[in-house]
Amino acid sequence: MTDVVMPEMNGRDLSGKITDLYPDIRLLFMSGYTANVFAHRGILDKGVAFIQKPFSIADMALKLRKVLDDNT
Repeated sequence: MTDVVMPEMNGRDLSGKITDLYPDIRLLFMSGYTANVFAHRGILDKGVAFIQKPFSIADMALKLRKVLDDNT
């Protein structure tokens, strides 16, 4: 789970480095911006797991469970 917007490195770059080491890892991106903002700017690929801030612990747990259970 990583934020999309961070200092020095964005979440997409970080996810690339992580998946190079662990190709089967599941990723969840989060941000205070909407997914549409990132889609229009090409920052996140279509279909990536995303949760918008603010979110509750329950919402985060449900989203993480969905990402971990996804077989695609």
